[in-house]
Amino acid sequence: MTTHRRPLESVLDTVGETPLVRVQAAPDDVPVYAKLESFNPGASIKDRIGLYMVEQMLESGKLPEGGTVVEPTAGNTGIGFAVAAGQLDVDAVFVVPERFSVEKQQLMRALGADVINTPTEDGMGGAIQRAHELAEELDDAVVPQQFSNPLNAEAHYETTGPEIDEALDGEVGAFVAGCGTAGTLMGTSRYLRDQVSDLHVTAVEPQGSLYGTTKGQDLDEGEYKTEGIGTHNPETSELFDPEFVDDIVQILDEDTHAEMQRLAAEEGQLVASSAAANSLAALDVAERAAAGDIDLPHDCVVTVFADSSERYLSKGVYGSYEEWEG
Repeated sequence: MTTHRRPLESVLDTVGETPLVRVQAAPDDVPVYAKLESFNPGASIKDRIGLYMVEQMLESGKLPEGGTVVEPTAGNTGIGFAVAAGQLDVDAVFVVPERFSVEKQQLMRALGADVINTPTEDGMGGAIQRAHELAEELDDAVVPQQFSNPLNAEAHYETTGPEIDEALDGEVGAFVAGCGTAGTLMGTSRYLRDQVSDLHVTAVEPQGSLYGTTKGQDLDEGEYKTEGIGTHNPETSELFDPEFVDDIVQILDEDTHAEMQRLAAEEGQLVASSAAANSLAALDVAERAAAGDIDLPHDCVVTVFADSSERYLSKGVYGSYEEWEG
């Protein structure tokens, strides 16, 4: 839990140790808890991998001192890397598809990073390709590549998982998280399953995403407004192991939008769309467990609220569904 009661030397010392807060809509006998990752200094869960990956790459020599991190990112990862890079004397360049949050791109620039946009229609694949091209053009540059770098999941194995386990005295029955890079899901659940061997693991994606095809689901590809999770090509996420998860749940954008508004109005939680999707999936797991449809090792479900809705206000998250740009 967040218990910083002494002066700290650097903003990097505030990464992690985020609060674990009960989701009030859960059934009484199977509570749901969410890690509030907006309490990180860059206001998202990606601060964890930004700090961990830069430190590990510097220590191993893969990233030379004074070198450059070049990363394709939808935004929050860039902010996390930029916070770490600025404090560890590393340069940062981020390649971001045009349609993603303007607020995030402004924050990356404010933290001293360079931001290069790629066409929306090229998706993250286009951003990844451009990032590798840039790294070849620069001296002492490295692409951490959050979609394939094991350090992404390792960061959560070393931090997020242990924090959850300690806060709940090891009594975690299920872990539920959205799948973008899959780093949060895989790293956290692997740590928790090392403690509770029959932990139930649920991956979350928006309808239109295709992670479920990796477990044989017959899915229709489509566009979706939910940011930060989902994929049109599961092969781009080398970290995701479908054999490790018990189920993959799809959440409709309309339901996610309504849950964002409910969490704010009823629970005081100003969270973004991936958190709302996680909330709905976690509540569903808890309700099924309470009804006896799922047998959990402990009557407790944990999820993550990855960032704040403040980064998406320009996209109309609190207006009507039709006004939400996604």
